[in-house]
Amino acid sequence: MSESCNSRHFSWLMKSCFPNPNHTCPNSFIRLPLNVPDHCSVSTTVSSLPDDLLLECLSRVPPSSLPALSLVCLRWSHLLQSSYFLDLRRRLGRLENFVFAVSAADSGLYAASLRFHDDADALWKVAFFLPNDAVSLGSFHGLLFHARLSAVGHRIFIIGRDSMVRYDTWSGTVVARSAMIFPRKKFATAVVSGKIYAAGGGPRTSAVEEYDPDSDAWRVVAHAPRRRYGCVGAAVDGVFYVIGGLKIGASVDEPSRATAKAEAHVYASSMDLYNVEARTWMRSRAIPGGGCVVAACAAAGYVYVLASHAVELSFWRFDARRRSTSNSNKGSSVNSGFGEWCRLKSPPLPAQVRLDSTVRFSCVGVGVKVVLIQVKGCIDDLLRRSGRGLRDLREGLVLLYDSATGDWSRGADLPEVIQRTACVCVEC
Repeated sequence: MSESCNSRHFSWLMKSCFPNPNHTCPNSFIRLPLNVPDHCSVSTTVSSLPDDLLLECLSRVPPSSLPALSLVCLRWSHLLQSSYFLDLRRRLGRLENFVFAVSAADSGLYAASLRFHDDADALWKVAFFLPNDAVSLGSFHGLLFHARLSAVGHRIFIIGRDSMVRYDTWSGTVVARSAMIFPRKKFATAVVSGKIYAAGGGPRTSAVEEYDPDSDAWRVVAHAPRRRYGCVGAAVDGVFYVIGGLKIGASVDEPSRATAKAEAHVYASSMDLYNVEARTWMRSRAIPGGGCVVAACAAAGYVYVLASHAVELSFWRFDARRRSTSNSNKGSSVNSGFGEWCRLKSPPLPAQVRLDSTVRFSCVGVGVKVVLIQVKGCIDDLLRRSGRGLRDLREGLVLLYDSATGDWSRGADLPEVIQRTACVCVEC
């Protein structure tokens, strides 16, 4: 890949982003006179454009063209990977959301993607990747076992117990990255301001780690008030939420069985809030009605939590917007509704079914929608064991919750080759 690009690349980009000045439609744009002296010649190349102007051009390109643009030159590649590029596309309303599901097979790595747009009949697209010198086949299997996925731009970081790889959704390449400082299993992760945060899942540490994709380095930034195992992560407005899970380790003075049971219930139905910017822990919050957290995610300023109560499920929304937009000159103000819980319509799953460890769900926020994916086990098997009729609820079930209407619908099931997967939303 070259360091810079020539005027031919620039001409192609400008034609794809801006209207043709020779267009005959009188209402398509306003023609402005250019007072350029006859003796002056204008020659513009991409190399002469400042980064901010080039970003303005690149941010208007359709998503389907972005993978090709990232290969034009190193400068374009760096700009397309910057947080400024994502923020600009978000302000322009040009970001598109994709749900990625990644799983390992005997021969390599599968990645299925589902694009969210107006087409209700969208189907999953599957890509297959062979192991390379940097990532062995054995690493794939070990990595995906209870792995967590975090997306920074178009890149997915597959974080395992003691290893990590980065999957580039544009180029389709998988490269090894630095592992976490402390080995973890069934931990919580989330992305805040382009950095990945991990907590829980460590039997010997309460450390919260931060990963910088630019430097490929982890560092400890805090210590959690509770050591959780099997927790889930989410992030809204600069706050990292560590949700649910079980207590790790016993206290010095071992409590009674009743006290230990009550304490375990507190862990399973609560969440800890870490303010990334202030580097402080906020007051922990409990899920109304208790229950055990099954899945959770962030979407459109809220944290959504699916909880299990023995033989029924409840679905909750937590208002995580710390600031609300104001029309005044102040710009924003404190959101008085922060911290409020609201019970929502439960997902359309059979009633009186006890979810056990053989069934696992993943929850992904996509714009104003919440995507609930059954990533392990089969509800039909649970129905069969209890002598009830089957409902076509196999592994790979996908349910969609629209926060605007409050309704659930069924999406396209995961492809059969995608099994025991981990899921994440990618914006580009």
